[in-house]
Amino acid sequence: MTAEIKIPSGSQSGNASAQYHYSNAEFGWAHAYLLSTLKGIVSDLKPDRIFELGCGNGSVANWLHGLGYPIVGVDFSTEGITQANAAFPALKLEVGSAYDDLQGKYGQFPLVISLEVIEHLYSPRIFAKNIYDMLVPGGHAVISTPFHGYWKNLVLALTGKMDNHFTALWDGGHIKFWSERTITLLLKEAGFEDIQYYRAGRVALIAKSMIIVARKPKK
Repeated sequence: MTAEIKIPSGSQSGNASAQYHYSNAEFGWAHAYLLSTLKGIVSDLKPDRIFELGCGNGSVANWLHGLGYPIVGVDFSTEGITQANAAFPALKLEVGSAYDDLQGKYGQFPLVISLEVIEHLYSPRIFAKNIYDMLVPGGHAVISTPFHGYWKNLVLALTGKMDNHFTALWDGGHIKFWSERTITLLLKEAGFEDIQYYRAGRVALIAKSMIIVARKPKK
């Protein structure tokens, strides 16, 4: 096991025809800019174990395991979990949904992470509640999603890249487009507090993604 980050050649962002098909257990293109920030956040939080909601092909779970963190993960993609189990048989990575009773099956954790998942979900309130329920009191959620803000949206419009960004022709693509304001409202509604934001990829005003850290109250 290793904590080294290797991005496969040929991985590209913005491919509107791309779908989540897993032919291997390598990192995806977004991990090139997400993982350095994620590593610092997890190091600061110092969890004794982690749950990953939307673990895909297991590449991030294996990376975190290589950093010394015990981890359990689920993903809706049977193809992804098949690749994960073949590549990382020592890890507990199973088929599961953001809408399942995950707390009932797996218990509670000090840290739940979910990278680039919430923008694909029709019912983000169920997702937020399930993460909240899975956390021990005082535990943290770390969620990433594509960043949207005035200047980024303006740049996309002026450069003619808005259609490509909306991924309308990508089956299973993005259906929710979050700003800091809207995801803050979602997480506060679910009960989270002390919500912090980090931006990853490019400069902050036109960042590719935002990483949100939110805490479940201790009581």
